Amino acid sequence: MKRLSGLILKVFGWRLTGVFPEVDKSVIIFAPHTSNWDFIIGKLYLNSRGVKANALVKKELFFFPMNLIMIFLGSIPVDRKNKKNNVVSKLASVYDKKEKFNLIVSAEGTRAKVSNWKRGFYNIAKSAEVPIVVSYIDFEKKEVGIKGVVEDTSNIEKTMKEITAVYKNVKGKYPENFATDKSTINFYDKN
Repeated sequence: MKRLSGLILKVFGWRLTGVFPEVDKSVIIFAPHTSNWDFIIGKLYLNSRGVKANALVKKELFFFPMNLIMIFLGSIPVDRKNKKNNVVSKLASVYDKKEKFNLIVSAEGTRAKVSNWKRGFYNIAKSAEVPIVVSYIDFEKKEVGIKGVVEDTSNIEKTMKEITAVYKNVKGKYPENFATDKSTINFYDKN
């Protein structure tokens, strides 16, 4: 699966960059998230690096027969409308119970342009005391890879500045749907 995933990406012209850090547990963010292709490209990239990762996916995609594919891919359904579902504490508990657990979370929370990034990925990493692996998919350069790792999540402002600096020149499939300018994004949204 490792070689096949890398080969598929290369056949379609993608350049793979970076090395996944030697960590057993992490929150992985892939951005920009402007297309359904992001999930597929991100999963293929992680497979090519030998990284097993689950992903948070909106519960609306868990209908038959799509749910079978979602489960096969390691997707975890999330009800984005239910603010009282305690996803952060539930996932922190999963991290505690497992020896290895890497979780893909969309920083933006949607493919549409948003002025507020969801901070769930940050809250999960902080609560579970795991690093954030900062990954990217650049459709303009046809690159996918790892840009860095944020180990210290003690300060949200510092963490978010560090993360957004990485995405400054990265172009999603629909670049107009991705914003990293601090003047247009409020990272402290409570969602």
